[in-house]
Amino acid sequence: MQTAILSPPPPSPSAPPRPSRASREAERGRRSRDARRGAHVTRGGRRLPWRGGCWCPSACAGPWAPPRPPRPQTSSSSSWTTYYEDFKIDRKTGEANLTQIYLQEALDFISKQQGSQQPFFLYWAIDATHAPVYASKQFLGTSQRGLYGDAVREIDDSIGKILKHLQKLGISEKTFVFFTSDNGAALISAPKQGGSNGRFLCGKQTTFEGGMREPAIAWWPGHIPAGGVSHQLGSVMDLFTTSLSLAGLQPPSDRQIDGIDLLPAILQGKLIDRPIFYYRGNEMMAVRVGLYKAHYWTWSNSWEEYSKGIDFCPGQNVSGVTTHTLEEHTTLPLLFHLGMDPGEKYPLSFPSDEYQRAMERISVVVQQHKATMVPGEPQLNVCDKAVMNWSPPGCEKLGKCLKPPKSDPKKCFWPH
Repeated sequence: MQTAILSPPPPSPSAPPRPSRASREAERGRRSRDARRGAHVTRGGRRLPWRGGCWCPSACAGPWAPPRPPRPQTSSSSSWTTYYEDFKIDRKTGEANLTQIYLQEALDFISKQQGSQQPFFLYWAIDATHAPVYASKQFLGTSQRGLYGDAVREIDDSIGKILKHLQKLGISEKTFVFFTSDNGAALISAPKQGGSNGRFLCGKQTTFEGGMREPAIAWWPGHIPAGGVSHQLGSVMDLFTTSLSLAGLQPPSDRQIDGIDLLPAILQGKLIDRPIFYYRGNEMMAVRVGLYKAHYWTWSNSWEEYSKGIDFCPGQNVSGVTTHTLEEHTTLPLLFHLGMDPGEKYPLSFPSDEYQRAMERISVVVQQHKATMVPGEPQLNVCDKAVMNWSPPGCEKLGKCLKPPKSDPKKCFWPH
């Protein structure tokens, strides 16, 4: 789960906003999100810890994650440094106070910025709902959904405290808050260590709706009416461009920017006609245009992984769709109408007029997308433990500095 909080400076003829700072902070948020997603077309940035704030320590963790050096958490309100590994999670009870620590860091950061009359961008990515799921003692056993529900309740409570803090400081009407997630529920960990994607197909690690579709909430008192609902298609990559727009800035023109400005949809209720491309690695697996989604490739996970109990689509086998081998459909893509079939269970008939009309429109969008694609330099194709941060700032005070291993670059292996 992710929360982006942007407090832009009020425009003034005598004291213009400080665009360089806002741009840098927004860029850092974009890079962190891209890194969490795997930077599908190699446009993402390096994943680094933030100075003066928190970062998500297990965003890329999982059964395939390589060993890592110590991961720092540097307090924004003092000079102490500690490490993620030092915060224990009781595997029997699920008790851990990490969310409360992250919450206090967020509150302190906001207070510090407001105290110095500085605009700020806070990217608050809690990981309590990532396996191993955890919750603070006061939330354990308080939900009807087990430990996972307890963790969600604590996150909800924390978000509420952040919003109340903004109101208490008198800056809620000039602070934009956006809450969403970077992927659907990880069904491989469900039900005790994961959530549910409802009627959507499969989960995290796939390009089906259960893996890619997430809800989002935008909050800005005095600007966004409460209780509104938008059907606008969006992407977390849009938050970079949207944040720049909020700060009165234009996106950089020296690079390709994938995201669009969502403010017309959020503030004015407009619907922006835009496609969504579903990537897995460097391959465009699917594309959505309007309510139609065309799968050019299908794959859940390999038979080898599946035979070991790794299942991204538990109880949701759809013949010819949730394939365990990478299946190509580029000649005749599998087409679904997500308005009538959000679970992607019933592909439209190839000869039907509806299929032909929809694919005529989608094919043009895909051709234009591929013709204008500017591939970036791959950042996840070569793995070398030596380039990781083995001696983060403050490690010498705690005796946590480690000697980097000998450089041994190899092609990364991503089985999922």
